[in-house]
Amino acid sequence: MTVVIRDAEPRDEAGWRGLWQQYLDFYEVALAPEVTAATWARLVDPASPVKARLAFDGGRMVGFAIHLHHPSTWVIGEDCYLEDLFLAPEARGKKIGKRLIDDLIALARAKGWQRLYWHTDEENAVARRLYDRFVPADGHVRYRMKL
Repeated sequence: MTVVIRDAEPRDEAGWRGLWQQYLDFYEVALAPEVTAATWARLVDPASPVKARLAFDGGRMVGFAIHLHHPSTWVIGEDCYLEDLFLAPEARGKKIGKRLIDDLIALARAKGWQRLYWHTDEENAVARRLYDRFVPADGHVRYRMKL
């Protein structure tokens, strides 16, 4: 298995869209096409803080880690938020999710970001087993209001 992880590039759009749709299906979410288009545009816009690291197994795109960095009131510097992590079903169990997080940790350290954080659904036991290998849950509960 040759796994390569790198930044998203414009040529990756079709592969990313396929994985993105699988991700939305997993969470039973339907997004308007313009939201997906705007998300992709952000991922490849050099001026955007929203980026994607893509995982390729044998040349085939099998996963992504969408993240963004932002200033923090809790540290001097910036934090990195891992917003979306997804692996194609056939890529699961191969430690590619761990590799994506390890890659993001290395990237964040290289950029001088102070912390990496993420959240997941309480019921997502598979993801939580992976995340618990890195750090225990911090006990925070998320609140989100649509505006």
